[in-house]
Amino acid sequence: MPIVVNLDVMMAKRKISLNELSDKVGLTLSNLSILKTGKAKAIRFSTLEAICEVLNCQPGDILEYREEGEEF
Repeated sequence: MPIVVNLDVMMAKRKISLNELSDKVGLTLSNLSILKTGKAKAIRFSTLEAICEVLNCQPGDILEYREEGEEF
């Protein structure tokens, strides 16, 4: 998939656990886990906004576009 979710990278940089992020953003652990593993098909802007607010980052820090076949 050309859209890559780097939520785990930003969480590691900010030293925040999935449980803590879940509490602060107001999402269930399972929904955040689906997003973190890149299995999500969509994300609401309000969710993205809340995550960016908690992690003090920009949407582009979490979502990345890569060409098909591009190396990680």
